[in-house]
Amino acid sequence: MSPFHRLGSTRREFLARGLAGTLAFALSPAVQRLLATEERKRAKACILVWLNGGPSHLDTLDPKPGVETGGPFKAIDTAVPEMKLSEHLPKVAAQAKRFSLVRSLTSVEADHDRAYYYLHTGNQPQSTVEFPSLGAVVAREWTGQEADLPTFVSLGSLNRGGGAGFLGLEFAPYVVDDLNNPIANVTPPEGIAEARQARRLKELEGFNEQFARRAAQPLAADHARFTAKALRLMSGKGRQAFDLSQEPAEALARYGAAAEDAAFARSCVLARRLVERGVRFVEVVLDGWDTHGDNFNQVQALCGQLDAPLAGLIADLSDRRMLDETLVVCMGEFGRTPKINGDNGRDHWSDAFSALLAGGGIARGRVVGASDERGEQVKERPVGVPELFATLLSCCGIDGTKQIRTAEGRPIRLVDKAAAVKELF
Repeated sequence: MSPFHRLGSTRREFLARGLAGTLAFALSPAVQRLLATEERKRAKACILVWLNGGPSHLDTLDPKPGVETGGPFKAIDTAVPEMKLSEHLPKVAAQAKRFSLVRSLTSVEADHDRAYYYLHTGNQPQSTVEFPSLGAVVAREWTGQEADLPTFVSLGSLNRGGGAGFLGLEFAPYVVDDLNNPIANVTPPEGIAEARQARRLKELEGFNEQFARRAAQPLAADHARFTAKALRLMSGKGRQAFDLSQEPAEALARYGAAAEDAAFARSCVLARRLVERGVRFVEVVLDGWDTHGDNFNQVQALCGQLDAPLAGLIADLSDRRMLDETLVVCMGEFGRTPKINGDNGRDHWSDAFSALLAGGGIARGRVVGASDERGEQVKERPVGVPELFATLLSCCGIDGTKQIRTAEGRPIRLVDKAAAVKELF
């Protein structure tokens, strides 16, 4: 055998061994977990559109026209052939290729407060621990001490279960109740010049240093950090994010937000402005979905408030190339009964209901799961609330199975025994 032949064999063997080693490394469980984590680190921000009160799935995202429980609304085609929506959501229907639906959500909680808590935290209420909301978890994972704006903002939030829980006050939402005065108490009192304000802040710093020498170190450090954040908010350019007067008229019109009384629509515009400027989580609330009486007139009016802003938000984020990095979720605490009650209304129903998800790595134009022909029970691919929560965490690159310690040192999992819904990716 010639030396050249032996050299060729050696080279082939070397390359084969190298390729085998590379493949073995790439296919190892540790690397696969790493790749899966990196693949899901898509959403840099999340906007939760919360339909407070429990929207009727049958009259919005999962219509059943022509059956006894279906009600009077028609179903309309969308941009996705197999997906139909209520006739009162035509603008959302036109965006169907940019979002997916889960039509098989199911929950054991049909009380408003408990269900609100469950959908916000992924955990049922417990007497021994206060779980953090999705917004607080995202804020903890993404927060930066040098940010000009809060990490977690709630617009019109009722905030019954959307707080920071055991993560602590630092990750609680900054709540905006009045869009005309979104940031109160951040300008100096009348007659206080900039130089005088600076002297006051210098004196405050001295008091804080004295406090730090006497107080427990973590408490002093927290106080200093909160003070620094407040001062950055007062002096930074981030406050301009809350100024909707900077939006052109055509942008406001796209969301149906041109009118001064269009509070929800204007909140959706503000949500986009905030995530565009680095806020990680924004919750926008549209109240009024607890339709025990006169359901159909109420839902028609509420869909009129929801349709243009939600469609405008999804389209605007897409046009600005922000949708892939912004998770948009639209849901409420449960659905409504298929049976229409004596007041022409629908009551609480958690056996089957729906949610809309867009962006942040979520597949587009997909319908996951199905309810039966009456919209009463899940007949295909049930999705529990912990699974949904695990999915949302996964979109944000957060492992819901990892343990976080409370202030007392107790290890708690964000979501126990639940995996992300793979059909949504």
